[in-house]
Amino acid sequence: MKVAIIHYWLVNLRGGEKVLEALCELYPQADIYTHIYHAEGFQDSIISRHHVYQSFIGKLPRARQWYQSYLPFMPLALEQFDLSGYDLIISSESGPAKGIIPAPGKPHICYCHSPMRYAWDMYHEYRNRCGWLKRQLMVPLLHYIRRWDQLSSMSVSHFVANSHFVAGRIHSFYHRHADVIHPPVSFDEFSPTGNPPEDYYLILGQLVPYKKTDLAVKAFNQTGRKLKIVGEGEQLELLRRIAQPNIDIMGRQPFSKIKTLLANCKALIFPGVEDFGIVPLEAMASGRPVIAYKAGGALETVQENLSGMFFEQQTEQSLNKTLDRFEENQSSFDSEMIRNYSERFSKENFKKQFSDYVNKIIL
Repeated sequence: MKVAIIHYWLVNLRGGEKVLEALCELYPQADIYTHIYHAEGFQDSIISRHHVYQSFIGKLPRARQWYQSYLPFMPLALEQFDLSGYDLIISSESGPAKGIIPAPGKPHICYCHSPMRYAWDMYHEYRNRCGWLKRQLMVPLLHYIRRWDQLSSMSVSHFVANSHFVAGRIHSFYHRHADVIHPPVSFDEFSPTGNPPEDYYLILGQLVPYKKTDLAVKAFNQTGRKLKIVGEGEQLELLRRIAQPNIDIMGRQPFSKIKTLLANCKALIFPGVEDFGIVPLEAMASGRPVIAYKAGGALETVQENLSGMFFEQQTEQSLNKTLDRFEENQSSFDSEMIRNYSERFSKENFKKQFSDYVNKIIL
């Protein structure tokens, strides 16, 4: 079976690219099509062992830095890929990927991490953060992108969502049913230390507004609890300005350091609404609980009082109230139990479920 995998862009190795790696293990002869391929960032990844084809977006000026600005051209770029010789097409969708032209009668499975947030449910939030000129340009542009996005959903024969939360959004925006297969976590890369946790909480991820890291900073400012923040993004300098000395904003860190921080923290703080959220499972694989806002994909990964706790409202008061409750009951959280619970989200489980799904469709 000749397989093509379409991924929106390959700029850095994050959750979507971890799913792509698992698909590469399932289909070692598959060809990969993408808009941008930053090969140097994937030298140690299985992705580099595959033939990777870029769209014409990759040849535009400063494409690696400005790729998101080339969004208007991506629908046209996808249609230039000739996929007529493939028996199976898998699109990995979070940015534009599914809008290819499949061969008649051939299955096109879209594994959807999320419908494009900036075009749909977060459109008004993104628009309101822009300057006047960009805001005027966004209105017609994203109107066109939404119409194209809905139209391109019709070329998908089967949707698979990474969570029930995303499946609901697929139904809302595309009026399509989606089966759910949770994304993989590489559990072999994480492990509990067996030692008591150190005196700090941890936030790990992109520092962008919808992640609500600023909410956590304000909450920890109020109590003086120690918090370490790992990541980079548009809010980095803002967070450094507002953080009190009890908060250590560490910026980007190597993976070896991240593993150590995860394994030794009191708990991971997860204050945003995510489509699924790989980072909480990486914390659980390290034996550490998660304090999460009670919404989105966290509802499918965090089990109250076993692998973590929820706070009910996105406010400093609600988060601090849950942290108080967590510290009163911290001794009841067992690292090995948390680790064992989280293994249902392993890469091997993902690969088996996805392979069974494909076989059911083809056979």
